[in-house]
Amino acid sequence: MRKRWMAMLAVTLSVVTLFTACGTKSTGGSDSADGEEVFRVGMECTYAPFNWTQLDSSNGGVAIDGVSEFAGGYDVEIAKKIADGLGKKLVIVKTDWDGLLPALTSGKIDAIIAGMSPIAERKEVIDFTDNYYKSNLVMVVKKGSAYENATSIKDFSGAKVTAQLGTFHYNVIDQIEGVKKETAMDNFPSMRVALESGIIDGYVSERPEGVSASSANENFVMVEFTDGFVTSDDDTAIAVGVKKGSDLTTKINEILSGISEEDRTSIMDNAIKNQPAAN
Repeated sequence: MRKRWMAMLAVTLSVVTLFTACGTKSTGGSDSADGEEVFRVGMECTYAPFNWTQLDSSNGGVAIDGVSEFAGGYDVEIAKKIADGLGKKLVIVKTDWDGLLPALTSGKIDAIIAGMSPIAERKEVIDFTDNYYKSNLVMVVKKGSAYENATSIKDFSGAKVTAQLGTFHYNVIDQIEGVKKETAMDNFPSMRVALESGIIDGYVSERPEGVSASSANENFVMVEFTDGFVTSDDDTAIAVGVKKGSDLTTKINEILSGISEEDRTSIMDNAIKNQPAAN
């Protein structure tokens, strides 16, 4: 009888322990790992120099959750500073671009730090912090092509141009009269391959990616415009995405305010220098 009662007690305690453990798990993706709170950040890891995938932890790379790869880049360095300021461990969750907003709203991640612009359509779904970078739009073309010395978007009339799916980069192509707007592509590596092979004549990106592309491939040239695309401040700014009403907004803004413009420039310069050639 005693053995049976002890067995029942053990089962009861196991059930209580299980439910207690489930009850203490944080919501919104901020799980505790070995007693340490985590800050789960979503990014593509394919948008150098903002974020990329690498094979080791060199140059400050951070392990990507669930795989044996690491993430590096400007976004990763900013994410580190934010995680440190929050007193949490940084966890990078590699996520396709079109899956970032769903991952955030469902609680799979706590924030999006992925070179994302705080445009109006996104603000309807999520909140954004203050900007942590601002850039201009450029076109990446092949060296020696008819577009290498372009100075105006008008020079791309008749050109086959594309940009990343789900970004305002793709929308601004409509400002080029007579352009051949090609199907949007999922990521920048795909666009670089398409440009190299002649499928497209150019793709729209932000200046850091253009510098990255031309540095990684000697056959690419970044075109900066004197007569360029019409954009808003939000279009060319980059901010951290968080859930609607999240108290992280204020906390992250406080951390970002402590990063000087000089530091931000230095971080970007190092990201461009350290990017893997494949990105």
